[in-house]
Amino acid sequence: MKHLIKTFAAIIIVSFIVACNNEKKDTTTSDNTTTNTGGGQESVVDDESQKDIVKIALGSKDHTTLVAALQQADYVTALSNAGPFTVFAPTNAAFEKLPAGTVDGLMKADKKLDLQNILEYHVSIGVFKEEMMQDGQKIDQANNKKITITKGADGKIKVNGTANIVAAVPASNGLVYIIDEVLLPPTGN
Repeated sequence: MKHLIKTFAAIIIVSFIVACNNEKKDTTTSDNTTTNTGGGQESVVDDESQKDIVKIALGSKDHTTLVAALQQADYVTALSNAGPFTVFAPTNAAFEKLPAGTVDGLMKADKKLDLQNILEYHVSIGVFKEEMMQDGQKIDQANNKKITITKGADGKIKVNGTANIVAAVPASNGLVYIIDEVLLPPTGN
């Protein structure tokens, strides 16, 4: 009986060790694609469902600077999660409007907190559809600052009086508004 208990205990221990070692391995599917089973939602391969916010940005040639900034700030996983989020996504051209050297400076390791603050100023918790937005409305952002919505008589929406919403793209975890300016958070309280 003691021998049977020892054997059973050994099987459980070996099974646990094997399971732990298999946690973050790549697997090859029948069509020879490799899927990483480690990481967050961003590592899930799904070509049929609606894309999440990060996958939308990754698929856009006009948002490579934003994607690089999200990677540098370690926010890819956060924006791949369930949300819901409303993201105001500046285009590459919007980043180019910033003073020379600004983007390069923010991409340095010692400026990570500044970069995170700016990126958080582009993210709202919840989904704010265009028809819900009102002229003068203030929306809390992830960095605890507020943006202000202005809605013209023509129905066009601006953020903070300067950034035009040029398109809206629904995502599986929220909504992405493409904007033509980078939103810079106010300083101070």
